[in-house]
Amino acid sequence: MKYAETIYRLAIALWVGGGALFTFVLTPLLFKTESRDTAGRIVGTFFPGYFRWGLACGAIALVCRLLQRGGRLELAGVILVLMLAVTSFQAFYVEPKAADIKSRIVSFETTPKSDPMRQQFSKLHGVSAVCNLAVVAGGVVLVILL
Repeated sequence: MKYAETIYRLAIALWVGGGALFTFVLTPLLFKTESRDTAGRIVGTFFPGYFRWGLACGAIALVCRLLQRGGRLELAGVILVLMLAVTSFQAFYVEPKAADIKSRIVSFETTPKSDPMRQQFSKLHGVSAVCNLAVVAGGVVLVILL
């Protein structure tokens, strides 16, 4: 089971590290250096892969955790399940819906904030941001529990 522990730690590190890098470094940098439309297009292109990465890392971590604990679900396992549920919600509901709405907005730079499509997108963006921060926070807790 030593391998399961190592793979578990690696999966958590890659998931949380990737999420933190994307959320706190790359995305703000893109929006600082590019136009809003260009940055949004680039970030939007990365989202499906970003969520698949989280799902893959989370699934690997959960399987390894279950192997280590003889199939029992303790605190770290429950946190992993919650993180996977939130990431699944983002991947299979929020992101596709936001991408669809975003495709109907010609430009975020010229479309007024009062536009109904823009308001719908903003709500989904807020939900996604809260979910993303929750996953990163859960990952930080898992790292502390290591």
